[in-house]
Amino acid sequence: MIEKQRCRWATASAPEVNIPYHDEEWGVPVHDDRTLFEFLILDGFQAGLSWATILKKRDHFRGVFDNFKAAAITRYNERKIESLLQDRGIIRNRLKIEAAVKNARAFLRLQEEFGSFDRYIWGFVNGSPIVNAWDSWDDVPATSPESDAMSRDLKRRGFSFVGSTICYAFMQAAGLVNDHEIGCFRYAEVCSRTSIKQ
Repeated sequence: MIEKQRCRWATASAPEVNIPYHDEEWGVPVHDDRTLFEFLILDGFQAGLSWATILKKRDHFRGVFDNFKAAAITRYNERKIESLLQDRGIIRNRLKIEAAVKNARAFLRLQEEFGSFDRYIWGFVNGSPIVNAWDSWDDVPATSPESDAMSRDLKRRGFSFVGSTICYAFMQAAGLVNDHEIGCFRYAEVCSRTSIKQ
């Protein structure tokens, strides 16, 4: 049986979590507000860590963070934050936990202003995924002009842990950009109708 060719990051480490995520989720356009919020928060928690670390803890994160329902997270008080800081099943970083609460409030404001977070966030790519054409994972950037703009605007609107690198990782995860290597079997599967950027 011929092994499928995948992006190098998926097989380089922790393949038990990275391969299923790569094969089923990464780069697929997401338009559900709750899922978009989950990706944004988890990408913030990833800062300084590997994505595999987050994937291994994702189910537990969902359990203790009310399945990433922003309205519920806005009600977290100091007692809840302290309980999260004692939970070994998540990333126990006070700044990141407090940022999740702050970001939930900012997220709800954006939903109210734009009708949905989906409408707001996809505006940074004019509503259609950016389809890149990388021969090698070494070519994939850590940021882009779109992630720069997204980061600036999210910060202006009260979000934290939304630097350009985090925003670009979010864009990759939520399918605002297709960064699968062109030799990867998933590249064609998640390609959009947009033209390929050269």
